[in-house]
Amino acid sequence: MSGRFRRVAALGAAVLGFGALLTGTAAASGVVDHQVASTGCGRDASGAGKTTVAHLSSGGVDREYRIYLPARYNPHRKYPLVVSYHGHQRTAQYQEELSGFSGSDLIAVYPQGLVGTDGETAWTGAPYSASADDVQFTSDLLGSLQQQLCVDPSRIYATGKSNGGGFVGVLACRMASRFAAFAPVSGAFYPEGGACHPSRKVALLDFHGQADETIPYDGNPDKGLPPLQDWLADWAERDGCAPKPHSSSPVRGVVKQRWPGCSLVHYRIKDAGHVWPSTQPNLDSDTPTVINATPLIRGFFHAHRL
Repeated sequence: MSGRFRRVAALGAAVLGFGALLTGTAAASGVVDHQVASTGCGRDASGAGKTTVAHLSSGGVDREYRIYLPARYNPHRKYPLVVSYHGHQRTAQYQEELSGFSGSDLIAVYPQGLVGTDGETAWTGAPYSASADDVQFTSDLLGSLQQQLCVDPSRIYATGKSNGGGFVGVLACRMASRFAAFAPVSGAFYPEGGACHPSRKVALLDFHGQADETIPYDGNPDKGLPPLQDWLADWAERDGCAPKPHSSSPVRGVVKQRWPGCSLVHYRIKDAGHVWPSTQPNLDSDTPTVINATPLIRGFFHAHRL
């Protein structure tokens, strides 16, 4: 794992040589929780077919993110956009390789979290996060991207790992009408995320390993982390789902739960730890799991629009 992480760091240094693709300053207009028309269609954009690093001023703070444009990016065609958030102590660069949304026919964005109170990178909603408002940053980031690129406003999605997955849960509570669907992976759903009153029913796909020792499947009362089944039951209630899910086993060692009456789906992976599930070794683990999260997330996103 450490060797692969060093390799990613070297690649990131090379990417920085391309320079920033986009820069901007966001107006302090508050979080936008509704669909916004894109005004960037028809504008040429550099950097197609590669990842570049860009900056945005949000809340008076310089924020960084990585962005991948499809190789045949056409400024007259609207593209889906996936925002993928890294975990605690990680980087946008790490998350890009881990989640693997770059290289396909969509715009993939990997925001960089700020250093929190423990000296490590994190997102709003964790007890160790910085004081900056990452929900506002996300709103500002989407606004900037839609001004400069041809983004389909009905196909904007959020996913993330660990603390990044927990932050996706915060976004589902506070920006439900800006994103078409959400997909937390090994999510850390701390109470610091605040009350949850989404503006609409959400489409949510969740993954968690039963062998996760970092964010235990059955919760951690000392840290305020809920059991996953309780967290899912809360979403089922908010969205008006049937109280009990239908369960199936797509592969041995995996239970898939789907709640009738809404778009809530959960994959429980028996032997998986605190990982982004993959049938190949990845940055999280040299030990493969029995399912691949990324193509399942892609499929779920493809099936949902605002």
